[in-house]
Amino acid sequence: MTGNQQNNEPKHKRDLTRRKVVVAGAGAAVAVGAGATLASGAFADETTSSVSASGTSSAEVCYKLTSETTEGPYYIDADKLRRDITEDKEGIPLVLDLKVIDSESCKPIRNAAVDIWHCDALGIYSGYESLSTGGGGTAPTGAPSGTPTGEPPSGAPSGGTGGGGHEEPTDDERYLRGTWRTDKNGKVTFKTIFPGWYRGRTVHIHTKVHVGGEWTDAGYEGGTTCHTGQFFFDETSVLASAEVEPYSTSTTERTTLDEDTIYDQSGTAGGLLKLKYNKKNIAKGVVGSLTMGVDPDATNEGTSL
Repeated sequence: MTGNQQNNEPKHKRDLTRRKVVVAGAGAAVAVGAGATLASGAFADETTSSVSASGTSSAEVCYKLTSETTEGPYYIDADKLRRDITEDKEGIPLVLDLKVIDSESCKPIRNAAVDIWHCDALGIYSGYESLSTGGGGTAPTGAPSGTPTGEPPSGAPSGGTGGGGHEEPTDDERYLRGTWRTDKNGKVTFKTIFPGWYRGRTVHIHTKVHVGGEWTDAGYEGGTTCHTGQFFFDETSVLASAEVEPYSTSTTERTTLDEDTIYDQSGTAGGLLKLKYNKKNIAKGVVGSLTMGVDPDATNEGTSL
């Protein structure tokens, strides 16, 4: 990934009063790996339970505001309206069960547009393949250690998901990116793969929540961005993923959750996912769930943090 992204770069500006989602046409085939098919069946019950665990009930306790983070330079504005963002990318199947609520009232926020985007199993971002260094190459002699050598870089880390300015896309690839609406209970589910890692950052997924816009035949238009955040994975799950191909072929130094410069160490309030998977065979798939407490009246674009 590029190392020339600096914190003093001009911030990317976009017209949020005219946001559009480009709907994937019927001819755009979405290839789902065999592992993803397995996860959708093997984890059906767990998906239901993790959703219901964060569902609305009289006993639900209102959440703290979910931490805001930087957008990073690799955001592409609501490019694909879809729930399955896997395309043909190899990796451990991951189902994300998310819920969006008003952090003050605890009421679900319906019809919000939720974006997610992340790198592939070897640290490459679609749309920016020429800027991504990734982690492919000769397989290392062992799995990434829980304690990487060296200190995390200050400022914008290599790979650019820190505070640097927005980069314009360098290619037309859009795998591992998608946008979908929340239902009447504030819930939305995505199907993807477990992300890999790259130098300077722990394993993570980016997200945005947009409200106040309009869903049309063309997609989602208008509104504001009330939340920009990231989802994180505990060290146990990441070390387990590192034993599975293609993650195991990565030669890239890994930053742990404790050493990451973006994660604020506040657990679920900071975006730490609740994970369910077979501890003896993570390759079968993972279900991650999280309730995001947001302020629907706020504007948090993540470009000036």
